[in-house]
Amino acid sequence: MAKTQAPPFRCSDCGWATTKWVGRCGECQAWGTVEEVGAARARTTATTAGAGPAVPIASVDVATAHAVPTGVSELDRVLGGGLVPGAVILLAGEPGVGKSTLLLETAATWARTGRRVLYATGEESAAQVRLRAERIGAVADELYLAAETDLGSVLGHIDTVEPTLLMLDSVQTVSSAEVDGSAGGVTQVKEVAASLISVAKTRGIVVILVGHVTKDGAVAGPRTLEHLVDVVLHFEGDRHGPLRLVRAVKNRFGAADEIGCFELVDDGIVGLSDPSGLFLGDRTQSAPGTCVTVTMEGRRPLVAEVQALVAPTSTPQPRRVTSGLDNARVAMMLGVLERRAGVKLAQQDCFTATVGGVRLAEPATDLAVALALASSAADAALPSTLVALGEVGLAGDVRPVTSMARRLSEAARLGFTDAIVPTLRSGTAPQGIRLHEVGSLHDALRTARRLAAAIEQDRSDLPI
Repeated sequence: MAKTQAPPFRCSDCGWATTKWVGRCGECQAWGTVEEVGAARARTTATTAGAGPAVPIASVDVATAHAVPTGVSELDRVLGGGLVPGAVILLAGEPGVGKSTLLLETAATWARTGRRVLYATGEESAAQVRLRAERIGAVADELYLAAETDLGSVLGHIDTVEPTLLMLDSVQTVSSAEVDGSAGGVTQVKEVAASLISVAKTRGIVVILVGHVTKDGAVAGPRTLEHLVDVVLHFEGDRHGPLRLVRAVKNRFGAADEIGCFELVDDGIVGLSDPSGLFLGDRTQSAPGTCVTVTMEGRRPLVAEVQALVAPTSTPQPRRVTSGLDNARVAMMLGVLERRAGVKLAQQDCFTATVGGVRLAEPATDLAVALALASSAADAALPSTLVALGEVGLAGDVRPVTSMARRLSEAARLGFTDAIVPTLRSGTAPQGIRLHEVGSLHDALRTARRLAAAIEQDRSDLPI
């Protein structure tokens, strides 16, 4: 029988293989990217161990594998304590979100401790990076800049500068003359990443790679890039707002569910150790259609406000507009309120949004969304010291959510005194907050009306 051979033609962008040359890739539909693959080499044979012989695991020295703090507390939180020598980190985000600003400020903080940093940019000139560094106060003696798009030149700068931290902005703009394909293609990205990973592991250098994202928000390039690196971070944020989130998607040295909160300001980017205030409106006076909830971003509880506006419509098809919330879950809350709680919304325009640009997607915010919609429909304000937590099912039942104790503790710390929650199996309320346990959405609405009536009664008893 004839031996099966690998397809001799492959797309340099997505890796699609075919047995004959075609002008257009059958997978990614790109033109002119299908190229002939070189002849297969002989099978690799055993050689002597390059990094030394295998040793028992108990005798391996771990002194060089401890994390070193960067000086940026929110970034250290996401990384699991700091940068581990020899680690390769991929930071991906949308254009203009602030990736380069964060890395430049981190590089300057690292360099001020006497450790050398090489910042290699393939998207800007050295003068442009210098201007940004002056604007954000990131000029340091041990911070070196190099504007290069050739991988060989970058490796040459590493030999000359001998840094402890290398930042490459970005991996899609650097190419190697040793392999075929254009910069940003599958072959080039793999070669650049593999070369820098080899340098990082052999020399103990921390390498941070900036990556582009697609229109869907995924890391651009081959999926193997995320498997090769040690840490994958996503830099998120609304371009029209100041809040930025660094989310760990993969982390070999720490938790993969942590986030770091930053605020983009005129002179750079600053970490937010307590970002809940950004997601709350003016709580000095209650307003109809607002309700506060506590969402979990990784291991961090964040108090956020949900706002709703219900108004009569003059069109045959009522509008349903959301901002910062999941469209499907909001639509489900509208149906549950109409069918299970008797709130008439079929002929009303419904607008829902969050404060501060935060995005709430977890089911724990269902109860707050439902109460905000019901509050706006009835034109009755909920107490400003009330939070609501719970997942609402299609049957109108309110279900428990995870990390309830941590959520309630955060609400109590910020001064909230009442919480509408699902029926708890165990645990006690934090000091300073009263729990109102409910089993259904109908019970939650009745409890909210009772609390609002008590607030109005207290106000009416005050002397004028």
